[in-house]
Amino acid sequence: MKIGELSEITGFSTKTLRFYESIGLLPEPDREANGYRSYGEDSFKRLTFISNAQSAGLSLKEIRDILVIRSSGKAPCEHVYQLLISHHQLIESRLAELEELRSELAALLAYAESFSPASCDEGQVCSIFSHKVLP
Repeated sequence: MKIGELSEITGFSTKTLRFYESIGLLPEPDREANGYRSYGEDSFKRLTFISNAQSAGLSLKEIRDILVIRSSGKAPCEHVYQLLISHHQLIESRLAELEELRSELAALLAYAESFSPASCDEGQVCSIFSHKVLP
């Protein structure tokens, strides 16, 4: 199949497909006599893997590392498992930070709702942020 067809069925733009080729995520395709790229089922499968890995939060570097392990003849499953653990822990940490920020914003909002702009201190940029409600 040509690059446009592969783009259409995978949802990746032709520019992205060329980029993936340039960084080694997608192998150089065969060329037809007219010079057009010709992709096979393997390219579709690899792009499906890349899409799924990206959806799980993996970076292109991490995806490339997995592909390198696979191309060496080894199953990358243990490596993928460790990556998933690491990403899960990072998400849990970010969620805790966001929950803390939510509480801080709620306290600021509560103060701001009871604050009168007429009593704003001219020496402050904004008196709402001058009030210490944050831990």
